Amino acid sequence: MKIKCLPFYKLNLDEFYASMALRQEVFVVEQDCPYLDADGKDQEAWHVMGWDEDGDMVAYTRLLPKGTSYENYASIGRVISSSKVRSKGIGKKIMIISIEWCKKLFPNQNIKISAQVYALDFYRNLGFKTIGKEYLEDDIPHMSMILQGLNSSQVK
Repeated sequence: MKIKCLPFYKLNLDEFYASMALRQEVFVVEQDCPYLDADGKDQEAWHVMGWDEDGDMVAYTRLLPKGTSYENYASIGRVISSSKVRSKGIGKKIMIISIEWCKKLFPNQNIKISAQVYALDFYRNLGFKTIGKEYLEDDIPHMSMILQGLNSSQVK
């Protein structure tokens, strides 16, 4: 998988279009959850994009600086792997790379995520810990999770 991490202003139109198409494919169509994906945070974000050998975007995350989604935390969101590559370790790979990019871009900051409940173990295996209580976001059960310290020993 070929991976790039770019700020919004360096994305070309094809990269931005592919990321929005993948986000809609997974979050809106597959999860049958109509919501406004264009939330005004993309311009502040770094976009981690993964392409397969066919040139298709198959994985994506959005990295947000402290104060964008959460007042005291950097954030990783819009975590996606295409159905084309699920169960092949691509989601774990893009998350490990995203955590590494957060360490470079947002040093000494903890990361907070809003995780869908079915994926809690996936994030726990990457070092995230649940905080607070379960809540509904777009009618899907979620929990907040924090990754503290950001040292490489936490990334499994």
